Amino acid sequence: MKRMITVIVLMLNFIKEVVVSGWTTAGIILRGNGGLHPGFARMSYGDLGDNAASLLAVLITLTPGTTAIEIDVQRREFLLHLLDAQHTEATLAAIRRNFLYPIHVLFGKAS
Repeated sequence: MKRMITVIVLMLNFIKEVVVSGWTTAGIILRGNGGLHPGFARMSYGDLGDNAASLLAVLITLTPGTTAIEIDVQRREFLLHLLDAQHTEATLAAIRRNFLYPIHVLFGKAS
C-alpha cells in the first residue's frame, strides 16, 4: 500500500513540477535572455540502483528548465544543465524532495 501511495505522490509531484517549471521557463523565454543565467550542477543520487537512477534522470529531463546530461555511475551523481543557475540550491532541493525521496522509497537501496 505504501508503494502505491508513493507512486501517486511521485506522479502528482511530477505533474506539479512540469506545470510550475513550464510557466517559469516560458517567463524566462518571453522576457528575453537578459536575465538568463544557464549553468551546470552536480547532484548525488546516493545509493539508488541503475534503474532508479535512470528513472530519476528521465523525470529531471522531462521537467522544463533542467536536463540530466550525464549519469556518473562511479561517483553516483548526475551532471545537470540548468536553464537558470541562479537558484541552483533551490532547484536541487526540489528535485531531492519531489523526485529523489519518492524514488528511494519505491526502489530502496542499490543491491
